Amino acid sequence: MDHYGLLSILPPLLTIVLAIITKDVIISLFLGIFSGTLIVAGGNPFYALTRLSNILADTLADGWNIRIMMFTILLGLIVGMLAKTGAAYALGDWAGKKIKSRTGALLFTWLFGIIIFFDDYFNSLTIGTCMRPLCDAKKISRAKLAYILDSTAAPVAIMAPVSTWVVAVMGWYKDLPEFKSLGVSELSFFIRSIPFNLYAIFAVFMVFFITLTHKDFGPMARSEYRAQHDMGLFDEEKYGAVVSQVESRAATSNARVPDFIIPILALILIALFFFPMTTWMNSVGTDEGKYATLGEAIKAIPLGEAFNNTDSSMALMYAAIFANVFAYIYFAIRGLLNLKTAGEALLDGFRAMVPAVMILTLAWSIGIVIKSSPADGGVGLSNYVSEIVVGGNFPMWLMPIVVYIFSCLISFSSGTSWGTMSIMIPIGLPVMIKLAQNAGLTPAQTLNAAALMTGTIMGGSVFGDHCSPISDTTVLSSTGAGVPHLEHVFTQIPYAVFVAVCVLFGTLAGGLTWNALIGLLVTLALFVAGTYLLPIWFGEKKYQN
Repeated sequence: MDHYGLLSILPPLLTIVLAIITKDVIISLFLGIFSGTLIVAGGNPFYALTRLSNILADTLADGWNIRIMMFTILLGLIVGMLAKTGAAYALGDWAGKKIKSRTGALLFTWLFGIIIFFDDYFNSLTIGTCMRPLCDAKKISRAKLAYILDSTAAPVAIMAPVSTWVVAVMGWYKDLPEFKSLGVSELSFFIRSIPFNLYAIFAVFMVFFITLTHKDFGPMARSEYRAQHDMGLFDEEKYGAVVSQVESRAATSNARVPDFIIPILALILIALFFFPMTTWMNSVGTDEGKYATLGEAIKAIPLGEAFNNTDSSMALMYAAIFANVFAYIYFAIRGLLNLKTAGEALLDGFRAMVPAVMILTLAWSIGIVIKSSPADGGVGLSNYVSEIVVGGNFPMWLMPIVVYIFSCLISFSSGTSWGTMSIMIPIGLPVMIKLAQNAGLTPAQTLNAAALMTGTIMGGSVFGDHCSPISDTTVLSSTGAGVPHLEHVFTQIPYAVFVAVCVLFGTLAGGLTWNALIGLLVTLALFVAGTYLLPIWFGEKKYQN
Protein backbone atom coordinates (compact mmCIF):
# COMPACT_ATOMS: atom_id res chain seq x y z
CA MET A 1 0.00 0.00 0.00
CA ASP A 2 1.41 3.37 -1.09
CA HIS A 3 -1.12 5.63 0.66
CA TYR A 4 -4.25 5.80 2.83
CA GLY A 5 -6.50 7.27 0.13
CA LEU A 6 -8.74 10.11 1.24
CA LEU A 7 -7.48 9.76 4.81
CA SER A 8 -4.09 10.98 3.54
CA ILE A 9 -5.60 14.45 3.14
CA LEU A 10 -6.55 14.72 6.83
CA PRO A 11 -3.17 15.85 8.36
CA PRO A 12 -2.63 18.91 6.11
CA LEU A 13 -6.34 19.73 6.01
CA LEU A 14 -6.63 19.62 9.81
CA THR A 15 -3.50 21.75 10.15
CA ILE A 16 -4.88 24.41 7.80
CA VAL A 17 -8.33 24.51 9.41
CA LEU A 18 -6.91 24.70 12.94
CA ALA A 19 -4.45 27.43 11.93
CA ILE A 20 -7.37 29.49 10.59
CA ILE A 21 -9.50 28.91 13.70
CA THR A 22 -6.88 29.09 16.46
CA LYS A 23 -4.39 31.48 14.81
CA ASP A 24 -1.72 29.25 16.42
CA VAL A 25 0.50 27.55 13.86
CA ILE A 26 2.49 25.56 16.45
CA ILE A 27 -0.54 23.82 17.97
CA SER A 28 -2.04 23.33 14.52
CA LEU A 29 1.10 21.65 13.19
CA PHE A 30 1.35 19.41 16.26
CA LEU A 31 -2.25 18.23 15.96
CA GLY A 32 -1.79 17.74 12.22
CA ILE A 33 1.18 15.44 12.89
CA PHE A 34 -0.79 13.59 15.56
CA SER A 35 -3.70 13.00 13.17
CA GLY A 36 -1.28 11.44 10.69
CA THR A 37 0.34 9.16 13.23
CA LEU A 38 -3.14 8.23 14.52
CA ILE A 39 -4.08 7.07 11.02
CA VAL A 40 -0.90 5.01 10.72
CA ALA A 41 -1.46 3.54 14.22
CA GLY A 42 -4.96 2.38 13.25
CA GLY A 43 -6.64 4.76 15.69
CA ASN A 44 -4.58 3.70 18.74
CA PRO A 45 -3.59 6.94 20.55
CA PHE A 46 -0.81 5.24 22.53
CA TYR A 47 1.04 4.08 19.42
CA ALA A 48 0.20 7.35 17.69
CA LEU A 49 1.94 9.41 20.40
CA THR A 50 4.96 7.11 20.48
CA ARG A 51 5.23 7.35 16.69
CA LEU A 52 4.92 11.15 16.92
CA SER A 53 7.71 11.24 19.50
CA ASN A 54 9.93 9.12 17.28
CA ILE A 55 9.30 11.36 14.29
CA LEU A 56 10.27 14.45 16.30
CA ALA A 57 13.38 12.68 17.61
CA ASP A 58 14.37 11.50 14.12
CA THR A 59 13.88 15.04 12.83
CA LEU A 60 16.19 16.43 15.51
CA ALA A 61 18.69 13.60 14.99
CA ASP A 62 19.14 14.50 11.34
CA GLY A 63 22.48 16.24 10.85
CA TRP A 64 21.16 18.58 8.15
CA ASN A 65 18.24 19.69 10.33
CA ILE A 66 20.42 20.25 13.39
CA ARG A 67 22.82 22.42 11.43
CA ILE A 68 19.94 24.48 10.04
CA MET A 69 18.55 24.94 13.55
CA MET A 70 21.98 26.07 14.73
CA PHE A 71 22.19 28.52 11.83
CA THR A 72 18.76 29.92 12.75
CA ILE A 73 19.74 30.37 16.40
CA LEU A 74 23.15 31.81 15.55
CA LEU A 75 21.53 34.28 13.18
CA GLY A 76 19.32 35.33 16.07
CA LEU A 77 22.41 35.97 18.18
CA ILE A 78 23.78 38.37 15.54
CA VAL A 79 20.42 40.15 15.46
CA GLY A 80 20.54 40.41 19.24
CA MET A 81 23.96 42.06 19.12
CA LEU A 82 22.89 44.50 16.40
CA ALA A 83 19.89 45.54 18.51
CA LYS A 84 21.74 45.73 21.83
CA THR A 85 24.61 47.83 20.51
CA GLY A 86 22.27 50.28 18.82
CA ALA A 87 24.00 49.64 15.47
CA ALA A 88 20.72 49.29 13.58
CA TYR A 89 19.39 52.50 15.10
CA ALA A 90 22.54 54.36 14.10
CA LEU A 91 21.64 53.83 10.46
CA GLY A 92 18.19 55.36 11.03
CA ASP A 93 19.70 58.32 12.88
CA TRP A 94 22.12 58.93 10.02
CA ALA A 95 19.30 58.82 7.46
CA GLY A 96 17.27 61.35 9.45
CA LYS A 97 20.11 63.86 9.24
CA LYS A 98 21.00 63.34 5.58
CA ILE A 99 17.68 62.83 3.79
CA LYS A 100 15.81 66.02 2.91
CA SER A 101 12.99 64.96 0.58
CA ARG A 102 9.85 62.87 0.98
CA THR A 103 10.83 60.58 -1.92
CA GLY A 104 14.30 60.16 -0.44
CA ALA A 105 12.82 59.05 2.89
CA LEU A 106 10.60 56.48 1.16
CA LEU A 107 13.45 55.16 -0.99
CA PHE A 108 15.81 54.86 1.96
CA THR A 109 13.17 52.99 3.98
CA TRP A 110 12.72 50.59 1.05
CA LEU A 111 16.49 50.13 0.68
CA PHE A 112 16.88 49.70 4.44
CA GLY A 113 14.33 46.88 4.26
CA ILE A 114 16.30 45.12 1.53
CA ILE A 115 19.51 45.43 3.51
CA ILE A 116 17.92 43.63 6.48
CA PHE A 117 17.21 40.57 4.35
CA PHE A 118 18.00 37.90 6.90
CA ASP A 119 14.96 38.13 9.21
CA ASP A 120 11.47 39.52 8.62
CA TYR A 121 10.66 40.18 12.30
CA PHE A 122 13.81 42.20 12.87
CA ASN A 123 13.07 44.06 9.65
CA SER A 124 9.57 45.20 10.62
CA LEU A 125 10.35 46.35 14.14
CA THR A 126 13.82 47.81 13.64
CA ILE A 127 13.13 49.78 10.46
CA GLY A 128 9.78 50.96 11.79
CA THR A 129 11.22 52.38 14.99
CA CYS A 130 14.22 53.87 13.17
CA MET A 131 12.39 55.49 10.26
CA ARG A 132 9.11 56.56 11.89
CA PRO A 133 10.37 59.98 13.10
CA LEU A 134 11.81 60.82 9.67
CA CYS A 135 8.67 59.65 7.83
CA ASP A 136 6.48 61.66 10.21
CA ALA A 137 8.53 64.77 9.54
CA LYS A 138 8.15 64.27 5.77
CA LYS A 139 4.35 63.83 6.09
CA ILE A 140 4.42 60.20 5.03
CA SER A 141 1.40 58.32 6.30
CA ARG A 142 2.00 55.60 8.86
CA ALA A 143 0.07 53.26 6.53
CA LYS A 144 2.65 53.83 3.77
CA LEU A 145 5.49 53.17 6.21
CA ALA A 146 3.83 49.95 7.38
CA TYR A 147 3.33 48.89 3.75
CA ILE A 148 7.03 49.35 3.00
CA LEU A 149 7.98 47.43 6.14
CA ASP A 150 5.70 44.53 5.26
CA SER A 151 6.73 44.46 1.60
CA THR A 152 10.43 44.25 2.41
CA ALA A 153 10.01 41.64 5.16
CA ALA A 154 8.80 38.22 3.95
CA PRO A 155 9.10 39.02 0.20
CA VAL A 156 12.78 39.92 0.62
CA ALA A 157 13.65 37.16 3.11
CA ILE A 158 12.25 34.45 0.82
CA MET A 159 14.64 35.50 -1.98
CA ALA A 160 17.84 35.98 0.03
CA PRO A 161 20.26 33.01 -0.20
CA VAL A 162 21.35 33.66 3.40
CA SER A 163 18.26 33.75 5.62
CA THR A 164 16.19 31.58 7.93
CA TRP A 165 13.52 31.36 5.21
CA VAL A 166 15.83 29.81 2.62
CA VAL A 167 17.08 27.04 4.86
CA ALA A 168 13.51 26.22 5.84
CA VAL A 169 12.45 25.90 2.19
CA MET A 170 15.43 23.71 1.34
CA GLY A 171 14.56 21.44 4.24
CA TRP A 172 11.11 20.74 2.82
CA TYR A 173 12.34 19.37 -0.50
CA LYS A 174 15.87 18.06 0.13
CA ASP A 175 14.80 14.48 1.02
CA LEU A 176 12.13 14.05 -1.65
CA PRO A 177 13.15 11.19 -3.98
CA GLU A 178 11.79 13.16 -6.93
CA PHE A 179 13.97 16.15 -6.06
CA LYS A 180 17.07 13.98 -5.88
CA SER A 181 16.36 12.80 -9.41
CA LEU A 182 16.96 16.39 -10.63
CA GLY A 183 20.68 16.07 -9.89
CA VAL A 184 21.22 19.53 -8.38
CA SER A 185 22.07 20.76 -4.89
CA GLU A 186 19.44 22.26 -2.60
CA LEU A 187 20.93 25.75 -2.86
CA SER A 188 21.34 25.67 -6.63
CA PHE A 189 17.73 24.61 -7.03
CA PHE A 190 16.55 27.36 -4.71
CA ILE A 191 18.48 30.00 -6.67
CA ARG A 192 16.97 28.62 -9.89
CA SER A 193 13.47 29.00 -8.42
CA ILE A 194 13.89 32.70 -7.52
CA PRO A 195 12.98 34.05 -11.02
CA PHE A 196 9.75 32.01 -10.81
CA ASN A 197 8.87 33.55 -7.43
CA LEU A 198 7.00 36.31 -9.19
CA TYR A 199 4.94 37.49 -6.23
CA ALA A 200 7.96 38.23 -4.05
CA ILE A 201 9.77 39.98 -6.92
CA PHE A 202 6.87 42.26 -7.83
CA ALA A 203 5.80 42.90 -4.23
CA VAL A 204 9.23 44.42 -3.63
CA PHE A 205 9.32 46.16 -7.02
CA MET A 206 5.90 47.74 -6.49
CA VAL A 207 7.15 49.66 -3.45
CA PHE A 208 9.98 51.09 -5.56
CA PHE A 209 7.61 51.94 -8.42
CA ILE A 210 4.98 53.59 -6.21
CA THR A 211 7.69 55.56 -4.41
CA LEU A 212 9.07 57.04 -7.63
CA THR A 213 5.75 57.67 -9.36
CA HIS A 214 3.54 58.41 -6.31
CA LYS A 215 0.71 56.55 -8.10
CA ASP A 216 -1.18 55.48 -4.99
CA PHE A 217 -4.71 54.14 -5.27
CA GLY A 218 -7.51 52.86 -3.05
CA PRO A 219 -7.44 53.40 0.73
CA MET A 220 -3.68 54.09 0.58
CA ALA A 221 -4.33 57.15 -1.59
CA ARG A 222 -6.73 58.39 1.11
CA SER A 223 -4.18 57.87 3.92
CA GLU A 224 -1.47 59.62 1.92
CA TYR A 225 -3.78 62.54 1.07
CA ARG A 226 -4.65 62.98 4.74
CA ALA A 227 -0.99 62.92 5.81
CA GLN A 228 0.14 65.45 3.21
CA HIS A 229 -2.72 67.83 4.02
CA ASP A 230 -2.18 67.77 7.81
CA MET A 231 -5.32 65.72 8.45
CA GLY A 232 -3.43 63.10 10.45
CA LEU A 233 -0.70 60.54 9.88
CA PHE A 234 -3.24 57.81 10.67
CA ASP A 235 -7.00 57.67 11.05
CA GLU A 236 -8.12 56.58 14.52
CA GLU A 237 -11.74 57.54 13.83
CA LYS A 238 -12.08 55.16 10.87
CA TYR A 239 -9.71 52.34 11.85
CA GLY A 240 -9.41 52.52 15.63
CA ALA A 241 -6.53 53.39 17.90
CA VAL A 242 -2.94 52.24 17.55
CA VAL A 243 -2.89 49.05 19.58
CA SER A 244 0.84 48.94 20.23
CA GLN A 245 3.88 50.91 19.20
CA VAL A 246 7.56 50.29 19.75
CA GLU A 247 9.14 53.57 20.77
CA SER A 248 12.18 54.75 18.87
CA ARG A 249 15.37 54.00 20.75
CA ALA A 250 18.43 56.10 20.18
CA ALA A 251 21.69 54.43 19.28
CA THR A 252 24.42 54.30 21.91
CA SER A 253 26.68 57.31 21.81
CA ASN A 254 29.47 55.40 20.04
CA ALA A 255 27.40 53.46 17.51
CA ARG A 256 27.92 54.46 13.88
CA VAL A 257 26.54 53.37 10.51
CA PRO A 258 29.53 51.06 9.77
CA ASP A 259 28.75 49.21 13.01
CA PHE A 260 25.62 47.90 11.31
CA ILE A 261 27.02 47.38 7.82
CA ILE A 262 30.30 45.64 8.69
CA PRO A 263 28.86 42.64 10.62
CA ILE A 264 26.19 42.06 7.95
CA LEU A 265 28.74 42.31 5.16
CA ALA A 266 31.00 39.93 7.07
CA LEU A 267 28.18 37.37 7.34
CA ILE A 268 27.58 37.50 3.57
CA LEU A 269 31.27 37.27 2.63
CA ILE A 270 31.93 34.43 5.08
CA ALA A 271 28.94 32.51 3.70
CA LEU A 272 30.17 33.01 0.13
CA PHE A 273 33.56 31.69 1.24
CA PHE A 274 32.15 28.56 2.88
CA PHE A 275 29.75 27.53 0.08
CA PRO A 276 32.57 26.19 -2.16
CA MET A 277 34.96 25.58 0.75
CA THR A 278 32.56 23.07 2.30
CA THR A 279 32.62 20.99 -0.89
CA TRP A 280 36.40 21.04 -0.98
CA MET A 281 36.67 20.16 2.73
CA ASN A 282 34.24 17.24 2.35
CA SER A 283 36.31 15.93 -0.58
CA VAL A 284 39.40 15.42 1.60
CA GLY A 285 39.95 12.07 3.31
CA THR A 286 41.33 8.58 3.09
CA ASP A 287 38.32 7.00 1.36
CA GLU A 288 38.46 6.03 -2.29
CA GLY A 289 37.74 8.92 -4.62
CA LYS A 290 38.77 11.57 -2.08
CA TYR A 291 41.78 13.84 -2.15
CA ALA A 292 44.74 13.74 0.21
CA THR A 293 44.89 17.45 0.93
CA LEU A 294 42.63 20.48 0.74
CA GLY A 295 44.92 22.02 -1.87
CA GLU A 296 44.46 19.04 -4.17
CA ALA A 297 40.69 19.23 -3.79
CA ILE A 298 40.67 22.94 -4.64
CA LYS A 299 42.74 22.33 -7.77
CA ALA A 300 40.67 19.34 -8.90
CA ILE A 301 37.14 20.71 -8.32
CA PRO A 302 36.25 23.92 -10.21
CA LEU A 303 34.75 26.78 -8.24
CA GLY A 304 31.36 26.57 -9.99
CA GLU A 305 31.08 22.84 -9.38
CA ALA A 306 32.14 23.28 -5.74
CA PHE A 307 29.47 25.95 -5.23
CA ASN A 308 26.78 23.84 -6.91
CA ASN A 309 27.55 20.69 -4.88
CA THR A 310 27.90 22.35 -1.50
CA ASP A 311 26.24 21.13 1.68
CA SER A 312 24.18 24.26 2.33
CA SER A 313 23.43 23.43 5.95
CA MET A 314 27.09 22.98 6.78
CA ALA A 315 28.20 26.10 4.90
CA LEU A 316 25.57 28.30 6.54
CA MET A 317 26.28 26.92 10.00
CA TYR A 318 30.02 27.60 9.61
CA ALA A 319 29.28 31.08 8.29
CA ALA A 320 26.99 31.93 11.22
CA ILE A 321 29.53 30.70 13.79
CA PHE A 322 32.41 32.66 12.29
CA ALA A 323 30.20 35.74 11.79
CA ASN A 324 29.15 35.64 15.44
CA VAL A 325 32.77 35.49 16.58
CA PHE A 326 33.65 38.32 14.23
CA ALA A 327 30.69 40.45 15.37
CA TYR A 328 31.44 39.91 19.07
CA ILE A 329 35.13 40.82 18.67
CA TYR A 330 34.26 43.80 16.48
CA PHE A 331 31.69 45.19 18.92
CA ALA A 332 34.01 44.56 21.87
CA ILE A 333 36.85 46.46 20.19
CA ARG A 334 34.43 49.28 19.36
CA GLY A 335 33.40 49.41 23.01
CA LEU A 336 29.75 48.70 22.23
CA LEU A 337 29.59 45.40 24.13
CA ASN A 338 31.04 44.09 27.38
CA LEU A 339 30.61 40.68 28.99
CA LYS A 340 27.34 41.63 30.69
CA THR A 341 25.67 43.34 27.75
CA ALA A 342 26.94 40.68 25.34
CA GLY A 343 25.28 37.98 27.43
CA GLU A 344 22.01 39.92 27.44
CA ALA A 345 22.19 40.49 23.68
CA LEU A 346 22.84 36.83 22.92
CA LEU A 347 20.01 35.72 25.21
CA ASP A 348 17.60 38.18 23.58
CA GLY A 349 18.60 36.90 20.15
CA PHE A 350 18.15 33.28 21.23
CA ARG A 351 14.69 33.96 22.63
CA ALA A 352 13.64 35.68 19.42
CA MET A 353 14.42 32.53 17.41
CA VAL A 354 12.70 29.98 19.68
CA PRO A 355 9.33 30.19 17.83
CA ALA A 356 11.10 29.78 14.49
CA VAL A 357 12.94 26.69 15.73
CA MET A 358 9.72 25.15 17.05
CA ILE A 359 7.90 25.80 13.79
CA LEU A 360 10.81 24.39 11.79
CA THR A 361 10.85 21.18 13.81
CA LEU A 362 7.09 20.64 13.54
CA ALA A 363 7.03 21.59 9.85
CA TRP A 364 9.80 19.09 9.07
CA SER A 365 7.89 16.47 11.03
CA ILE A 366 4.56 16.98 9.26
CA GLY A 367 6.50 16.85 6.00
CA ILE A 368 7.70 13.37 6.96
CA VAL A 369 4.16 12.27 7.78
CA ILE A 370 2.80 13.65 4.49
CA LYS A 371 5.45 12.40 2.07
CA SER A 372 6.39 9.04 3.64
CA SER A 373 4.62 5.88 2.50
CA PRO A 374 2.71 3.73 5.03
CA ALA A 375 5.66 1.32 5.09
CA ASP A 376 7.81 4.15 6.42
CA GLY A 377 5.20 5.38 8.92
CA GLY A 378 3.53 8.12 6.85
CA VAL A 379 0.18 8.56 5.13
CA GLY A 380 1.59 8.75 1.59
CA LEU A 381 -0.29 11.89 0.56
CA SER A 382 2.24 12.71 -2.15
CA ASN A 383 1.70 9.26 -3.67
CA TYR A 384 -2.08 9.69 -3.49
CA VAL A 385 -2.11 13.10 -5.15
CA SER A 386 0.40 11.94 -7.74
CA GLU A 387 -1.75 8.92 -8.55
CA ILE A 388 -4.82 11.10 -9.08
CA VAL A 389 -3.14 13.89 -11.02
CA VAL A 390 -0.71 11.85 -13.12
CA GLY A 391 -3.12 8.97 -13.68
CA GLY A 392 -5.95 11.35 -14.56
CA ASN A 393 -3.91 13.12 -17.28
CA PHE A 394 -4.19 16.46 -15.48
CA PRO A 395 -2.85 19.25 -17.76
CA MET A 396 0.67 19.98 -16.62
CA TRP A 397 0.51 23.67 -17.57
CA LEU A 398 -2.49 24.13 -15.27
CA MET A 399 -0.78 22.60 -12.23
CA PRO A 400 1.20 25.74 -11.21
CA ILE A 401 -1.95 27.88 -11.39
CA VAL A 402 -3.95 25.51 -9.18
CA VAL A 403 -1.14 25.23 -6.63
CA TYR A 404 -0.58 29.02 -6.65
CA ILE A 405 -4.25 29.73 -5.94
CA PHE A 406 -4.39 27.16 -3.13
CA SER A 407 -1.17 28.52 -1.61
CA CYS A 408 -2.57 32.07 -1.67
CA LEU A 409 -5.85 31.00 -0.07
CA ILE A 410 -4.25 28.84 2.60
CA SER A 411 -1.60 31.40 3.57
CA PHE A 412 -4.07 34.29 3.67
CA SER A 413 -6.59 32.28 5.73
CA SER A 414 -4.04 30.90 8.16
CA GLY A 415 -1.60 33.81 8.20
CA THR A 416 1.42 31.52 7.91
CA SER A 417 3.74 31.14 4.96
CA TRP A 418 6.00 28.55 6.58
CA GLY A 419 3.04 26.35 7.47
CA THR A 420 1.71 26.68 3.91
CA MET A 421 5.05 25.84 2.29
CA SER A 422 5.66 22.89 4.61
CA ILE A 423 2.39 21.37 3.36
CA MET A 424 2.39 22.40 -0.31
CA ILE A 425 6.03 21.74 -1.30
CA PRO A 426 6.05 18.01 -0.35
CA ILE A 427 2.76 17.62 -2.25
CA GLY A 428 3.21 19.84 -5.31
CA LEU A 429 6.89 19.37 -6.19
CA PRO A 430 6.85 15.55 -6.58
CA VAL A 431 3.68 15.71 -8.68
CA MET A 432 5.14 18.32 -11.04
CA ILE A 433 8.35 16.35 -11.51
CA LYS A 434 6.41 13.17 -12.30
CA LEU A 435 4.14 15.01 -14.72
CA ALA A 436 7.16 16.49 -16.49
CA GLN A 437 8.95 13.16 -16.73
CA ASN A 438 5.82 11.38 -18.00
CA ALA A 439 5.34 14.12 -20.59
CA GLY A 440 8.80 13.43 -21.97
CA LEU A 441 10.33 16.79 -21.08
CA THR A 442 14.10 17.06 -21.26
CA PRO A 443 16.05 17.12 -17.96
CA ALA A 444 16.53 20.88 -18.36
CA GLN A 445 12.81 21.43 -18.96
CA THR A 446 11.94 19.16 -16.03
CA LEU A 447 14.25 21.20 -13.82
CA ASN A 448 12.56 24.41 -14.97
CA ALA A 449 9.12 22.90 -14.33
CA ALA A 450 10.18 21.91 -10.81
CA ALA A 451 11.67 25.37 -10.18
CA LEU A 452 8.45 26.97 -11.43
CA MET A 453 6.38 24.86 -9.03
CA THR A 454 8.60 25.71 -6.07
CA GLY A 455 8.72 29.43 -6.91
CA THR A 456 4.95 29.43 -7.35
CA ILE A 457 4.37 27.82 -3.95
CA MET A 458 6.78 30.25 -2.27
CA GLY A 459 5.10 33.23 -3.92
CA GLY A 460 1.58 32.11 -3.02
CA SER A 461 2.68 31.37 0.53
CA VAL A 462 4.34 34.77 0.93
CA PHE A 463 1.16 36.50 -0.30
CA GLY A 464 -0.66 35.49 2.87
CA ASP A 465 2.27 36.26 5.14
CA HIS A 466 2.51 39.65 3.45
CA CYS A 467 -1.09 40.84 3.82
CA SER A 468 -3.20 38.50 5.96
CA PRO A 469 -4.73 40.34 8.96
CA ILE A 470 -3.61 37.50 11.24
CA SER A 471 -0.06 37.21 9.89
CA ASP A 472 2.63 37.90 12.48
CA THR A 473 4.63 40.12 10.12
CA THR A 474 1.50 42.12 9.30
CA VAL A 475 0.96 42.71 13.01
CA LEU A 476 4.63 43.55 13.59
CA SER A 477 4.63 45.98 10.66
CA SER A 478 1.64 47.79 12.18
CA THR A 479 3.48 47.87 15.50
CA GLY A 480 6.75 49.07 14.00
CA ALA A 481 5.05 51.82 12.02
CA GLY A 482 2.74 52.84 14.88
CA VAL A 483 -0.44 52.64 12.78
CA PRO A 484 -3.87 51.14 13.56
CA HIS A 485 -3.67 47.52 12.48
CA LEU A 486 -6.83 47.69 10.39
CA GLU A 487 -5.58 50.77 8.53
CA HIS A 488 -2.44 48.87 7.56
CA VAL A 489 -4.48 45.84 6.48
CA PHE A 490 -7.04 47.74 4.41
CA THR A 491 -4.52 50.04 2.72
CA GLN A 492 -2.13 47.20 1.86
CA ILE A 493 -4.55 44.51 0.62
CA PRO A 494 -5.42 46.25 -2.69
CA TYR A 495 -1.72 46.50 -3.53
CA ALA A 496 -1.03 42.88 -2.57
CA VAL A 497 -4.08 41.55 -4.44
CA PHE A 498 -3.17 43.59 -7.52
CA VAL A 499 0.32 42.04 -7.57
CA ALA A 500 -1.14 38.57 -6.91
CA VAL A 501 -3.50 38.87 -9.90
CA CYS A 502 -0.69 40.03 -12.22
CA VAL A 503 1.41 37.09 -11.01
CA LEU A 504 -1.46 34.68 -11.69
CA PHE A 505 -1.25 35.41 -15.42
CA GLY A 506 2.55 35.46 -15.33
CA THR A 507 2.50 32.02 -13.74
CA LEU A 508 0.16 30.80 -16.47
CA ALA A 509 2.58 32.07 -19.12
CA GLY A 510 5.50 30.45 -17.30
CA GLY A 511 3.61 27.15 -17.10
CA LEU A 512 2.92 27.19 -20.84
CA THR A 513 6.54 27.93 -21.80
CA TRP A 514 8.62 26.73 -18.79
CA ASN A 515 10.48 29.99 -19.20
CA ALA A 516 11.02 32.39 -16.30
CA LEU A 517 11.64 35.37 -18.60
CA ILE A 518 8.24 34.96 -20.30
CA GLY A 519 6.52 34.85 -16.91
CA LEU A 520 8.36 37.97 -15.79
CA LEU A 521 7.50 39.89 -18.97
CA VAL A 522 3.80 38.99 -18.86
CA THR A 523 3.60 39.98 -15.19
CA LEU A 524 5.46 43.22 -15.90
CA ALA A 525 3.13 44.15 -18.78
CA LEU A 526 0.04 43.69 -16.61
CA PHE A 527 1.74 45.49 -13.73
CA VAL A 528 2.55 48.57 -15.83
CA ALA A 529 -0.97 48.70 -17.29
CA GLY A 530 -2.56 48.32 -13.86
CA THR A 531 -0.40 50.90 -12.12
CA TYR A 532 -1.32 53.39 -14.85
CA LEU A 533 -5.08 52.76 -14.77
CA LEU A 534 -5.81 52.12 -11.09
CA PRO A 535 -4.60 55.54 -9.82
CA ILE A 536 -6.85 57.16 -12.45
CA TRP A 537 -9.88 55.21 -11.26
CA PHE A 538 -9.16 55.05 -7.51
CA GLY A 539 -6.48 57.69 -6.93
CA GLU A 540 -5.99 60.78 -4.80
CA LYS A 541 -8.53 62.97 -6.66
CA LYS A 542 -11.30 60.90 -5.14
CA TYR A 543 -10.43 62.32 -1.69
CA GLN A 544 -9.87 65.98 -2.60
CA ASN A 545 -13.52 66.99 -2.33
